[in-house]
Amino acid sequence: MRERSPWQPRLAQNSTSPTDQLVQALSEDILSGLLSHGARLPAHRNLADTLGIALGTVTKAYGILEKRGLVRSVKGSGMFVALANSRNRTFIDLSQNTPPAALTSRSLSATLATIARRPDMDMFNTYAPAAGHDEHRRLLAQWFNGLGIPADYQQLILTNGAQHALSVALSTVCEPFGRLYVEAQTYSGLIQLSRLLKLTLVGIPMDDEGMDVSALERSLDEHAEKGGAVYVTPLLQSPSTRIMSLARRLELIRVCRERGITIIEDDVYRLKRDAGLPQIARLAPDITLYVNSLSKILNPALRIGGLLVPEALYSRAESMLRATAMMVSPLSSAIMEQWLVDGTAETVTLAIEQETKRRYELATDILGAHVYRSGQPSFHIWMPFSREEAQSFYKAALAAGIKVTAPASTEVSEQSDQSGIRLCIGGTEFDQLTQALLTLKGIAEQLKQQPDPFPLFRL
Repeated sequence: MRERSPWQPRLAQNSTSPTDQLVQALSEDILSGLLSHGARLPAHRNLADTLGIALGTVTKAYGILEKRGLVRSVKGSGMFVALANSRNRTFIDLSQNTPPAALTSRSLSATLATIARRPDMDMFNTYAPAAGHDEHRRLLAQWFNGLGIPADYQQLILTNGAQHALSVALSTVCEPFGRLYVEAQTYSGLIQLSRLLKLTLVGIPMDDEGMDVSALERSLDEHAEKGGAVYVTPLLQSPSTRIMSLARRLELIRVCRERGITIIEDDVYRLKRDAGLPQIARLAPDITLYVNSLSKILNPALRIGGLLVPEALYSRAESMLRATAMMVSPLSSAIMEQWLVDGTAETVTLAIEQETKRRYELATDILGAHVYRSGQPSFHIWMPFSREEAQSFYKAALAAGIKVTAPASTEVSEQSDQSGIRLCIGGTEFDQLTQALLTLKGIAEQLKQQPDPFPLFRL
């Protein structure tokens, strides 16, 4: 007697056709580990009768799943789960945008030992000022100066990372239900914050120089916008890695200044001063809120960010800060102080810069024409696709055991024709990264050859 299938037949509810509903239901249960490798699927006719759908629908759905590498047909025996997946399966994660690990246990131990030998008990036993202790603000301002941005510590607010800095910046310059103008593909955390703050995101098309300022100007004129804010990442934009030229930055400043628009500049991917282009906040400090973070360029566990605010907005920004956090962690502040004073920050940054270059060269060599090249190494890269191709690539990568950034998470509007996949190449082990990139190259090449191109990819 043939073994009975362990699957409880169902149809997904949010797909259009019965075929898509069956494909989605089985894909979800296979990828989640509910159906393990080698599990038998119901016979075609039995499944059709159970779900009340046509036999041809089952045949078509099984065919799609087989092309995607999720199931395999064994002649004379039936259909089986082909993906070696389970709840405990280890994925290679290329979805989290973190710098390459450069901090050694020896270095961290030395830092903590130094702090323990001379603890500042006033700092640990009392609340810090909302914007941070003056000595810590001075140190971070000096670091910002080293990145090429003139920073007055009295206009600098310490935050719990860049995400917190963005939250304070948005709350400072945006009213509920107001418009926030962003790149058509933008940072997923910014999208989430905007929804939380009830902001209306307006996605502006991009070209090779980042946000198309002519399109922004037309959109502002269309809405008769006076006031409001524009959010941009001019250097190594996330997710697309585009770099805004100096001429484009100056044009953006002109358009915003003429209309009373505030600029929020996210500069978290700048590793060094000679990145080639001045920050918008350096060119127009009176209308720009500048965001940067040690979490992104030193160590993700060091939750220290900085928000540089124009003098006219400082009081309001400090009020918004008090509403979102009492203070930055004293231990994180002490570690930041030690690293900035003893040179650890410079050493770690240099190591991250070198490793980023190595990984970027690996990724561009393997993926070739599938990668957008900004001309500057970064620890995330961009693979342009149509919206449909991006979704197919995402599903195929997941089936192969590789997590990449979900394309919908960075997409401001479903109507945008600018789509793709962001790969974060900084966080995973180098050997695993190599293996994953080779697999992803195969998926991309198959995707370009045929509309439903998923052979069985395994790691």
